Amino acid sequence: MEFLYEYGLFLAKVVTFVLAVVVIVAVGAGAAMKQKGRKGELEIEDLSEHFEDVELEVTHALLTKDELKEKEKQDKKAEKDKAKAAKANKGSDEAAKTKPRMFVLDFNGSIDAKEVSGLREEVSAVLAVAKPEDEVFVKLESGGGMVHGYGLASSQLDRIRQRDIPLTISVDKVAASGGYMMACVANKIIAAPFAILGSIGVIAQVPNFNKLLKKNDIDFEQLTAGEFKRTLTMFGENTDKGREKFVEELEETHQLFKDFVSEHRPSLDIAKVATGEHWFGTKAKALGLVDDIQTSDDYLFAAAKTHKIVGLKYATKKGLAEKLSKAASISADSFISRLIQRNRIFPS
Repeated sequence: MEFLYEYGLFLAKVVTFVLAVVVIVAVGAGAAMKQKGRKGELEIEDLSEHFEDVELEVTHALLTKDELKEKEKQDKKAEKDKAKAAKANKGSDEAAKTKPRMFVLDFNGSIDAKEVSGLREEVSAVLAVAKPEDEVFVKLESGGGMVHGYGLASSQLDRIRQRDIPLTISVDKVAASGGYMMACVANKIIAAPFAILGSIGVIAQVPNFNKLLKKNDIDFEQLTAGEFKRTLTMFGENTDKGREKFVEELEETHQLFKDFVSEHRPSLDIAKVATGEHWFGTKAKALGLVDDIQTSDDYLFAAAKTHKIVGLKYATKKGLAEKLSKAASISADSFISRLIQRNRIFPS
């Protein structure tokens, strides 16, 4: 009898455990399906309110108690006057009382410009509500990458220009190669004094292991249809004809790049700046690559006096693997940064 009791208790525990596992799996699957159905969402932040809060906090910290009381009295009076004025102008044109808006976007580009998917959503959201008196401000950071990825990113920004909405791009650190391809679309480019800009050129690097394979008696076969289906390869024996064709394709891409920059910044001496070189902000301004030397912080702080500043970001939900990968990447970047500082290695 005792055996049956113990067996029944054990069986109840097993059933409970199995049911718990089933519930966990079901919940996980449901969450995964929900995440799959909705990859991301638009996050909107009132940056004007942020600037006001910062200013208010600092002001309060600097004032004495008597000065603070006097300021609060003046602020209340100003609010009452504002409310009276709004009531008196109730029947007037609403547009005259509304501040123009500035929509702030961030683009921190990788080599394959995968961030363009988020940029597409952000630009579409802006264009749904923006008016000609508004402005779009893009904080851009990118050292460039794949032509087709940055070509699409530039086209997304060009949608703003085509709607006659002023577009300003700010470069605090770097906008080179594909990054500058994006920047040149703007009505106005501002850059920090030591920001890196330019690099209007094209590069391709292909390692070749053919000699190593031959040395180890390893054959490599590659079959193609079309004379230039593959010009240079990693494992096959490259020919002079293939190299010439590859260089021809690079030159063609470079010409398209130069034409694109010239179209959007016609005042540039394209022959002088399209050498593949890069320049710091102050020199870039002298060459006409940028319009003003200014950081994004200065520009936004000044704009907060005349515009309602709104930050937009399309945030995608990340899985566990992606989160771990990002953490590993940050750790690697931190290690490399410490190594560079320790060995005093600086860019030339």
